[in-house]
Amino acid sequence: MRTTIDINESLLREAERLTSIHTKRSLVARALQELIRQERLQRLGAMLGKTRLNLSARSLQRMRAGD
Repeated sequence: MRTTIDINESLLREAERLTSIHTKRSLVARALQELIRQERLQRLGAMLGKTRLNLSARSLQRMRAGD
């Protein structure tokens, strides 16, 4: 998909320097991938402690042993 956007040149140069990625297309793709990764991690972190697991110590040991 073609899109026209204005990108801050100093941010673009710094991203290029830090990543050694030299095309705008690749830099934008990498930035979107990283944004998605961070958001998924944040959502996963928000879920911690909110899921109830009804596991006994014995059933957990069986799971670890592969039974």
